[in-house]
Amino acid sequence: MEAAPCAVSRPPSSATAAVRKRSKRSSSFTKVRVTASASSQQSNSVTLLDYGAGNVRSLRNAIRHLGFHITDVHKPEDILTADRLVFPGVGAFGAAMQVLNQTGLGEALCMYIDKDKPFLGICLGLQLLFDSSEENGPVKGLGVIPGTVGRFDSTQGLIVPHIGWNALQPVKDSGILHGIEGHHVYFVHSYRALPSEDNKDWVSSLCYYGESFVSSVSRGNVNAVQFHPEKSGAVGLSILQNFLRQSSSSSLKTLVPGKASKLAKRVIACLDVRANDKGDLVVTKGDQYDVRETTGDNEVRNLGKPVELAGQYYKDGADEVSFLNITGFRDFPLGDLPMLEVLRCASENVFVPLTVGGGIRDFTDANGRYYSSLEVASEYFRSGADKVSIGSDAVFAAEEYLLTGVKSGKTSIEQISRVYGNQAVVVSIDPRRVFIKSPDEVKFKSIKLMKPGPNGEEYAWYQCTVKGGREGRPIGAYELAKAVEHLGAGEILLNCIDCDGQGEGYDIELIKLVSDAVRIPVIASSGAGAVEHFSEVFQKTNASAALAAGIFHRNEVPIQSVKEHLLDRGVEVRMLSMEKTQSNQPEMAPRGAAAVV
Repeated sequence: MEAAPCAVSRPPSSATAAVRKRSKRSSSFTKVRVTASASSQQSNSVTLLDYGAGNVRSLRNAIRHLGFHITDVHKPEDILTADRLVFPGVGAFGAAMQVLNQTGLGEALCMYIDKDKPFLGICLGLQLLFDSSEENGPVKGLGVIPGTVGRFDSTQGLIVPHIGWNALQPVKDSGILHGIEGHHVYFVHSYRALPSEDNKDWVSSLCYYGESFVSSVSRGNVNAVQFHPEKSGAVGLSILQNFLRQSSSSSLKTLVPGKASKLAKRVIACLDVRANDKGDLVVTKGDQYDVRETTGDNEVRNLGKPVELAGQYYKDGADEVSFLNITGFRDFPLGDLPMLEVLRCASENVFVPLTVGGGIRDFTDANGRYYSSLEVASEYFRSGADKVSIGSDAVFAAEEYLLTGVKSGKTSIEQISRVYGNQAVVVSIDPRRVFIKSPDEVKFKSIKLMKPGPNGEEYAWYQCTVKGGREGRPIGAYELAKAVEHLGAGEILLNCIDCDGQGEGYDIELIKLVSDAVRIPVIASSGAGAVEHFSEVFQKTNASAALAAGIFHRNEVPIQSVKEHLLDRGVEVRMLSMEKTQSNQPEMAPRGAAAVV
């Protein structure tokens, strides 16, 4: 049963019909509507509509960070008695509408908005306000705002999903976006709503990505944003605070003017996390995937504690933080996996995207309990991850797909992307270079080398590996990237065993090969040793982001130095100096990190 459209955006005759239709279906709300004003909540309380579809832990942490108490919605009446309501839509449009319809939450939401009470929708929480969406559809939405949500057009080379920090273009005054012009905020989505004559009274800001799309809407006390304020650093926290305190204009945050104009290139800090020989979780770093010291007792390199380092990188201006679990933890029950606690603690004070990789596959624990890859990913999302990175499992899935040409629907990539959207699925590729004298020697895509191989070879192909680079597979990086894109991956993390830990720069030939082949974002990884390596990869390839580990851990190259260099070279990046507010809202240091593994 579909929810009736909300009446606020329709002519009187349509609105009356919608209200009559609602009253026939759910007369039980009548008493609640009459008495809602009498059950006012505390001034520091925020009602959160979390229907259990994905990661809202970071939003919870951001709200609590700002000093507010959260009340959860358990039944439709909880929406109607709320003083201020936040709706963080996560996942796919159709699945979300199904939950809203089946539970009666959609109708209650419409009634709440009809009353013009403070409302903030985030990401899918904005899209669901429109008439319909083309995502697995058409699927009917709540009908608050005229328009259809459609997919970005990638036929002309646009990279989709739209992932990263982009600039807003305000088109009217909106209290929660006070002073936001010229600043980057974080987007991650494949579908968008377009501005039109019918919805122009709603649109408060636009964003450009191949075309101008609706990045925020505002009318009265009703607000919604396509981006994620809880993942947008100090700027995002100021937006949330403006909404939560919007009854007082004197409390609005004023941001220092920024210079953001378009989608920024991302600089990502990666933390390889594993248990050392004493069983403690540490951040380590390998040399061509070997993480042990070459002298002394051959111990696992220990470069710090994961939560502490994540908090430091957030303060330093990292655009994302990626945790790579390189210890199996195969015997643990799912709920006790050590990486879950790392995520929970890190997300309390790190308000940029968090990715976790390693072990995202089906497994059976020591008690004989079987877990699907979807269950594993879901637990990571609930613990604070925004994206999961799949490695070896993706290689086997791609091999099967290339062999049969059939999508089984059962692979980890397909299952997770179907429930959480392809923007939540990263595939990590670990190739090594194999030199050949002629492209005819292999059936895989090869490249002509800029420098000959050790025996004068003029060509090479990139063989994918599994099990931490220990086992080569009969598939190339090019073929793997194309296959996982078709299976539903939303992003590729492209490593290189040959360059790992060498500090001589990224493998430009590999990154160009893959980033030219796919229409999803590619993250360059392995080999960074100087600021010039970042500008080189962005200027010579289509990489959307560049990741580094060791040089950041050892403080050889600070993140801010990388960004200043990129800005000097004409590469747009998000700068921390643009995100300081004129009140007490700096980038926050992690609290209590010392007590964490």
